[in-house]
Amino acid sequence: MASQNISLTRYLVEQQRVDGLIPGQLRLLLEVVARACKRISLSVNKGALGGVLGTAGSENVQGEVQKKLDIIANEVLIEANEWGGHLAAMASEEMDSIYVVPNRYPQGEYLLMFDPLDGSSNIDVNVSIGTIFSVLKKPDDHPGVQEADFLQAGCKQVAAGYCLYGPQTVLVLTVGDGVAMFTLDREQGSFILTTDKMEIPADTKEFAINMSNMRHWDAPVKRYIDECLAGKDGPRGKDFNMRWIASMVTDVHRILTRGGVFMYPWDKREPEKPGKLRLMYEANPMAWLVEQAGGAATNGRERILDIQPQKLHERVSVILGSKNEVERVTKYHLET
Repeated sequence: MASQNISLTRYLVEQQRVDGLIPGQLRLLLEVVARACKRISLSVNKGALGGVLGTAGSENVQGEVQKKLDIIANEVLIEANEWGGHLAAMASEEMDSIYVVPNRYPQGEYLLMFDPLDGSSNIDVNVSIGTIFSVLKKPDDHPGVQEADFLQAGCKQVAAGYCLYGPQTVLVLTVGDGVAMFTLDREQGSFILTTDKMEIPADTKEFAINMSNMRHWDAPVKRYIDECLAGKDGPRGKDFNMRWIASMVTDVHRILTRGGVFMYPWDKREPEKPGKLRLMYEANPMAWLVEQAGGAATNGRERILDIQPQKLHERVSVILGSKNEVERVTKYHLET
């Protein structure tokens, strides 16, 4: 599909009509998600002028201090009044339990999960942040919606993506046929297709990890990073650069754009937790996007998309990006 002046709506219609990739209800759902992201983008852009910076004096279900924009973004997605018959229920990183869409309409077929504002620690310093979303098909073996309906492995996703609020607002999406990027044209008020098939190079010279945690890492991660730092004189025979923005959306967007490897591994500070990132709201949608662009994503030992979640806010270790690098780190873990 040529990328010239193709709107998100036209792209989704073509996916529905020609390729048969997405049902009509899923197309309408994705359009609502995109509209909600445009509203969030407006709030982000206003910054201090809109009174949206700073903390809200509350904590989310994970015990993390919420920013005002965390709550605003969450409410925008919850209150989208056009959910209609597309959506049965949603779950958010910011909420304790699921939110069932009011039954003014026939119950929808889909479940939406989202991190309303990833990287919120960067809000007040004007660094890029984003919204991550994932869509599952609601099991049809019983009426109503329950939390267990959301506990599906990432390979069951029917759509996933993120919206990045940076110098440009971009929406990156997969429905299982590669990864497309749309840029918000503020004059038109619509997302326009700017990259049809994003591809991650199999090899890279960039890694993204929080180096301040080095002393807490497990041996396989430390081995990999030590080899990267050794540069041309080490076993890798090439120099690496480190990139770390502390916003998963932004780090993953860079990898989708030009390659690299992102790691948020298990560490010894909280040994009882398998990782810090959330499987359902962050790892699964990002892993599917990365795989659809030719990359790989594991928790160090197994493919992220094969992990069967046991609870709504489950955490996981994440290693994703350029395929050869992810396979190398995973191999180091499997050797221990």
